[in-house]
Amino acid sequence: MLKVRSICLLSRRWKSGAKKRWNVLQNRKNNCDRALENFDDFYGSVYGSRWKNMRAALLTRHKYVALVNNFGDTEQTCGMLESDGAINMKSLINLAQDRLKDSMETVPEQGKSRHEIEGKLDALLRKQQEREVASIYPSSQEDGASAQLPLELKFDNIQETQQTEQVNNPFKQSLTKALEEDVKLDEHRLVDPQFGTGGLYEYMPAHSIKGMEDWVAESEHYKYYQTSADFPLAIEPEDSFHYPEHLSLYTYEMGNCSDFKGPKKCITGVLSHFMMDGASTLPPLFLQVQPGERVLDACASPGGKSLLMLQTLHLDHLVCNDIQESRLNKLRKVMQEYLFDYKERWAGKRLIFSQSDARNLDQYEQFDKILVDVPCTTDRHVLNEQDNNIFKPTRVKERLRIPELQAGILANCLRLLRPGGSLVYSTCSLSPIQNDGVVHMALQKVFTEYGITATIKDLSRHTALFSDVFKFEHPKGLKYGQMVVPYLPANFGPMYFSKITRNE
Repeated sequence: MLKVRSICLLSRRWKSGAKKRWNVLQNRKNNCDRALENFDDFYGSVYGSRWKNMRAALLTRHKYVALVNNFGDTEQTCGMLESDGAINMKSLINLAQDRLKDSMETVPEQGKSRHEIEGKLDALLRKQQEREVASIYPSSQEDGASAQLPLELKFDNIQETQQTEQVNNPFKQSLTKALEEDVKLDEHRLVDPQFGTGGLYEYMPAHSIKGMEDWVAESEHYKYYQTSADFPLAIEPEDSFHYPEHLSLYTYEMGNCSDFKGPKKCITGVLSHFMMDGASTLPPLFLQVQPGERVLDACASPGGKSLLMLQTLHLDHLVCNDIQESRLNKLRKVMQEYLFDYKERWAGKRLIFSQSDARNLDQYEQFDKILVDVPCTTDRHVLNEQDNNIFKPTRVKERLRIPELQAGILANCLRLLRPGGSLVYSTCSLSPIQNDGVVHMALQKVFTEYGITATIKDLSRHTALFSDVFKFEHPKGLKYGQMVVPYLPANFGPMYFSKITRNE
């Protein structure tokens, strides 16, 4: 007798559904994908064919330099690094100085080709505005004439359509009226939450829509990049640059991607050396801190730039500020690991910690030097790390308001400077809006509101001393600062920095 075995049949619909779900998951964009897509569109338009090389470098592990701790076994640490093939940056600078003296080459003036960047950004602005309009009222194939309308007429049509919809839809009309009564709207921003640019990245449930002030058009970014100065502006060469005598920074030659050995504990109980992105050393170096000066690091965490300033052995008074307690804790940990006799000699005496939004600091005209390393899109981080990524869908509003935050911090720090004092503004972004654009916005703000004028220090002649270590974007389109660009043989940065002196 034959036994009939039960056969389990799998539903065909279930199979196809699973496959569909798998495809959806497989093709879903993560935070790094969103960042790369944004950069390809934006930086590809700004930097043209050079973006491919920058892109490859950003997606590759970046290069470090070793900052030798002067409070540890300094000579032994330098000997160990040199035996591994590392080069003291001071020797490379000396070679560059001799080379520049021999060759009578003149460094191109800053800002000569800035009109190229301005033209590209104008074109990008028009394209972004058209995208935003299209996302609100996409043109159908039947209505071909609408697509050909000028941008101003499109906005007029949008307003007329919205008025018609309000008449035909009393519920929507009452909702709009309630919002207008409860919320003071910014007329210069997109006003309908369901069509804001945030909707392109995430679904917002009805209970999450708080008001139209939460939505900012991405094209609003471009208003920070102005083409003409309506305030007094002077740009002059920086007189001199002195590399600190006691500062030891080690790097591998261009093209050598060797790794440094990890730091070791010294006889004094501190760690031997600190590893950091080499481009991050330039803002504190060009700040040129001197003995007796009162110095502020406005956005100090995680602490590498503050530590470098302390390693010059010039600082008598450093205030390290940051907005979050967790970030200050990271900073304290770095200082405890690298400063000998931390509690007795440093904490609360020569080194002071402050927890505040840098826009709200009010010790006006009290600092001789300020380092303003502002929060930014952190271009390299967002392409390689999912965590704490500014391109996360829920952080769209925060990302679009970055230039506003940066300009607020820089403007307030200009007020904190004593007349005649200097600051260095820096970001780790390639964005001309976050760089020159924010500098322009802050200079305009402090002149209009407080009558403060400033002078931009052109560092071009001195960045040439670092040409054996870094690749600079100089002078292509930069008006107010200099920038280290990612480059595979010297994969540092990006790092933009601008030195500003407050006028007497």
